[in-house]
Amino acid sequence: MDGTVVVTGGSRGIGAAVVRALAARGTPVCFSYATHREAAEAVVAQAEELGTTAVAVRADVAEEADVRRLFAAADRLGPLAGLVNNAGQVAAQSPVVDLEPARIRRLLDVNVLGAFLCAQEAVRRLVPAGGGTVVNVSSRAAVLGGAGEYVDYAASKAAVDALTVGLAREVGPAGVRVVGVRPGLIRTDIHAGAGEPGRVERLAPTVPLGRGGEADEVAEAVVWLLSEAASYVTGTTLDVSGGR
Repeated sequence: MDGTVVVTGGSRGIGAAVVRALAARGTPVCFSYATHREAAEAVVAQAEELGTTAVAVRADVAEEADVRRLFAAADRLGPLAGLVNNAGQVAAQSPVVDLEPARIRRLLDVNVLGAFLCAQEAVRRLVPAGGGTVVNVSSRAAVLGGAGEYVDYAASKAAVDALTVGLAREVGPAGVRVVGVRPGLIRTDIHAGAGEPGRVERLAPTVPLGRGGEADEVAEAVVWLLSEAASYVTGTTLDVSGGR
């Protein structure tokens, strides 16, 4: 990739794996983090050990000013080549009837509004440049529904899927591709954040491949979608879920 890639939520989990995978290919990365400063600094160090430049910016993707600051930092690294819309959150498992409005609003602000705000900033740069790629990180929950666990999260990721299709059709004529990945049961901290750190192990028998996935496996799919190898892929979302 000829240029800088912005990765949101790059301090842990899938986001950190994407930063490392890009760094291994010599791509400069500017990534955001919300609260885990030490983890972000560790990812920067890992990227530098791999021989490329990485910059961590503390930013809430649901805040327009923070998003603008993130992309301004990326601009200082060079022309933008792509965006990985990865930042997201999930709350404790709960049936829909017990979901608090404040929880739903915050989740939609981060997972949906944040994806839109970042996509806007990326498109403002990529369209005039005549090309580039936006990769939206969704979830298989968008298809499966998250019943009894986090329907609000599933709904937010379904909105991200719609963003992928709609934006791809808007900016395709300008040479900009918009694609997505839907991770399935991946071993990251997100499950602990939802109150069940052992969720992957509990549900692994339901996966046709018989195991949970790793963040690095998702990252490889993201890097492929960003690359010229996927030059005729847009407006679609790739499941990285072991068949579940």
